[in-house]
Amino acid sequence: QNSSEMPETITSRDAARFPIVASCTLLGLYLFFKIFSQEYINLLLSMYFFVLGILALSHTISPMMNRFFPANFPNKQYQLLFTQGSGETKEEIVNYEFDTKDLVCLAMSSVVGVWYLLRKHWIANNLFGLAFSLNGVELLHLNNVSTGCILLGGLFIYDVFWVFGTNVMVTVAKSFEAPIKLVFPQDLLEKGLEADNFAMLGLGDIVIPGPGLMVTLPVPCSLKKNTHTYFYTSFVAYIFGLGLTIFIMHIFKHAQPALLYLVPACIGFPLLVALAKGEVTEMFSYESSAEILPHTPRLTHFPTVSGSPASLADSMQQKLSCPRRRRQQSPSAL
Repeated sequence: QNSSEMPETITSRDAARFPIVASCTLLGLYLFFKIFSQEYINLLLSMYFFVLGILALSHTISPMMNRFFPANFPNKQYQLLFTQGSGETKEEIVNYEFDTKDLVCLAMSSVVGVWYLLRKHWIANNLFGLAFSLNGVELLHLNNVSTGCILLGGLFIYDVFWVFGTNVMVTVAKSFEAPIKLVFPQDLLEKGLEADNFAMLGLGDIVIPGPGLMVTLPVPCSLKKNTHTYFYTSFVAYIFGLGLTIFIMHIFKHAQPALLYLVPACIGFPLLVALAKGEVTEMFSYESSAEILPHTPRLTHFPTVSGSPASLADSMQQKLSCPRRRRQQSPSAL
């Protein structure tokens, strides 16, 4: 991304509208399952998430797999370019750069995809779910703590209402045969890999608190302190909130909205630390910048899309050499 421009972030207005959009989407899915045949809907969604899952998993494992390729591996560069129009009106629809190593990762991910499509096995589901979660956390950026509080607060109400107030959330989660949730076999010791009694965790409960955690990572930089106290505190708070969710679920034997416990923990724990250190004002007045906001350069390998994002994609392609030179000059920044 162009280092002189702010990366695309979620604004306070976006954060406030997010629960409304999510509610409309959830209700729409619920009505679809009530009106149309569940079998055909899941068949269509399975094919859709089959393609997305392969791309997401390939993108996720690519950095790790690069370590296993030998130095003399014949790695060739490729570019998939699709345009419309000609001359001055020529516009890029897809501009996707990849190499031989990416093709190997894509082939490995395709094996998992076929496994999921044929068997709907819980391991394949979780591999795709984790890939979606990691990509989601990479793509979502918050520029300040206040926006994170607005986003988490709105989704706190959203989650509680749709789980406790209606049966919509639980119905969609159980009817939706797609890797939009992580499943945990409760009869793993009895049936092994063929377990069929699962507890579920929606990917939203992973992806949504993620940017809230990441926005606290560079806060000490703005306070001129070489520490990640707020990030570690938020991380521990997330683990605590998730553990409390599982505990309450087993006690009451009823589905629980994870954000009911995650949001107070992820907001409350760092706030208590800030109160103890006398840095509440500094923490909430903090604004991230392109220089210290953590983001992953691997995202520049995603296809560019025509329309309004095209200008952003063009600037990314033109400026790719800038961040690379900067990282070579300062390897410790990695």
